[in-house]
Amino acid sequence: MRSENTPFVGGPLDGRVLPVLVGMTGQPPKTYEVPVPDDGQGPPRRYVYRRVPGRVGRLGLPSGWRYEYDPEAEAGDGPRWPWRRPR
Repeated sequence: MRSENTPFVGGPLDGRVLPVLVGMTGQPPKTYEVPVPDDGQGPPRRYVYRRVPGRVGRLGLPSGWRYEYDPEAEAGDGPRWPWRRPR
């Protein structure tokens, strides 16, 4: 699998550049979840990052991606398939 070094903005990963696996189209996933273990016995907390265009070129096309922290997003259970029932 191919990976791409992607910068993270905001949240606990602010300023870091991590390798993120890209799909068949060459784009990283729309959301990136970071699990952080809880100090107690509770479930791990998940930080959610959303993909946004990194730099926009002269033609208006993005050249690269970056992830921005989304504090109000909830961690999902994976992709939402159209044939699944609503949650």
